[in-house]
Amino acid sequence: MEMHSKNCLACGKPVKGRSDKKFCDDYCRNAYNNRANGVNTEVIRNINNDLKKNRQILASLLQNDHETVITPKSRLIDLGFKFRWMTHQYTNQNGQIYFYCYDYGYLPIENDVYLVVKGKEHK
Repeated sequence: MEMHSKNCLACGKPVKGRSDKKFCDDYCRNAYNNRANGVNTEVIRNINNDLKKNRQILASLLQNDHETVITPKSRLIDLGFKFRWMTHQYTNQNGQIYFYCYDYGYLPIENDVYLVVKGKEHK
């Protein structure tokens, strides 16, 4: 009976050991998985970083324990706020849609002016 040797998926060297083993060592297994997941992980990491930065910007606008503040869109943009990213939305009883970055949110009012809020849990 002829034995077929498997090659490591990462480096191509012959793999010894169990018949279902795919990598020659932990280094190759980690390198392979990092390469395979790298693009998706990078995209997710970048989006999460933008969300955290958006949250920090909104939090920085609310000083002295105020729960709301009005600010122009231009100020948010100058601070690096990215409107394309949010964690969730909340529609109040009046049909107004608040956009949230975790626990801080904003409501477009009019003429590129926004109401920034420290969020409450909405279920």
